[in-house]
Amino acid sequence: MSSCKMLIPYDGTEGAMRALEYAIGSRELYRELPLLLLLNVQWKVATGNVKLFISQDTINGYYREEGLAALKPARARLDALGLSYRYHVSVGTPADTIAQYAREQGVDQIVMCRKGKGGLQEFLLGSVVARVLHLAECPVLLVR
Repeated sequence: MSSCKMLIPYDGTEGAMRALEYAIGSRELYRELPLLLLLNVQWKVATGNVKLFISQDTINGYYREEGLAALKPARARLDALGLSYRYHVSVGTPADTIAQYAREQGVDQIVMCRKGKGGLQEFLLGSVVARVLHLAECPVLLVR
């Protein structure tokens, strides 16, 4: 297995696919092909009294289903190319979760899109990028 690990936070947007395409295209620059790690972070929506009406298993199933649906295009692209990768769905605040996962996995580089689609999503994603830049202990490459 490769010793170099490249994390691509993947939310299913066009920008996330551009970051993935960049990672795919740049893998030949490395002495060893990097292992690509796809991470989808689901915002924690089940709080407070919601848990009184919906079981934790149902909530976890929802997060997993949504995460896997978001990851589907990226996984299909990597499978079509026959590339080795791992994927994971986490629940939490995106920037904190991305930085924590990168630390836990010993990631060498995070590759992500620098901005979203526009409006509120761009504002939120921009703040996620800024926070990842602040929290990450490894290099972060921002793709246009």
